[in-house]
Amino acid sequence: MGKPVLKIKGYAAEDIRLLLHSDPVLSVATRLNMVYQVATGLSSRQVARIYGVSFKQVTNWVHRFEDEGIEGLYDLPGRGRKSILSQSELGDIRHVVLNSAPEEFGYSQKRWSGPLLLEWINTKYNTQYKNSQIYKLLERIGVEFKRQVGYVAK
Repeated sequence: MGKPVLKIKGYAAEDIRLLLHSDPVLSVATRLNMVYQVATGLSSRQVARIYGVSFKQVTNWVHRFEDEGIEGLYDLPGRGRKSILSQSELGDIRHVVLNSAPEEFGYSQKRWSGPLLLEWINTKYNTQYKNSQIYKLLERIGVEFKRQVGYVAK
């Protein structure tokens, strides 16, 4: 009978993958390890299979490392969709949520709710955010909802 297989308790594989991608330093270290594996003789396809990425991505990291060194393994700026709201507008929203009541803006509620805040933002900034987006926006500006007190800074 063979040795028992080592099992991870308390974390799913997806949880660990998210941890690896949660910190830019860990991402760069993982990419550097991919480059190292290629340098030791593994093919880009073998490395891709081990890390669960495409072989093209592995070759891209190798080429960027050869061209730019470790700096080439960092994410490039400008990735993802651009924000509709400026940093200043996001700061204003944070200030309003933390320091003002909806009554000050003509609403009858005493505390902000997600849908009410969404209505105010869409009206004030002429945006078309959907219901599901308000909570991501609140997370982005560092605000969370506490049942007894309303919105607070994280």
